Amino acid sequence: MKPSSLGHRIRCIKSLFRWSHEEGHFLKNPTAKLKEPKLGKRIPKLLSDLEIEHLREACQTTIENALFEFLYSTGCRIGEVIKLNRDNISVIVQGKGDKEREVYFNTCCFIWLKKVFGCWRGWRPLFVYYGQNAEKAYEH
Repeated sequence: MKPSSLGHRIRCIKSLFRWSHEEGHFLKNPTAKLKEPKLGKRIPKLLSDLEIEHLREACQTTIENALFEFLYSTGCRIGEVIKLNRDNISVIVQGKGDKEREVYFNTCCFIWLKKVFGCWRGWRPLFVYYGQNAEKAYEH
């Protein structure tokens, strides 16, 4: 049995005995000191160069290209990108737990960002637009 499957079963059993103990069916929780197996960290799968090119080709608008290049070159999370706006775009992003971290983008990303700023129509968020005319926020 895989360690992840064993861990799932242990959590279920511990939950049942914890509930039973809290309801007064047991004087002592027999699973209180039961430990789950340690799980190894998984290495993320990388996209091949061909897959990356297919994603680039699938972008149809300036904003899609800029967003793709920004995400790809910086490795930013979606939540970090949503917080960015045109006035404070820099190499510092605010990530999980409001921690700041440095990110770097390549020349291709810089070019697409310049194209987005060139067709900006006065709204502040960098990649997110809310409203009825969201599709008109950027020229195509």
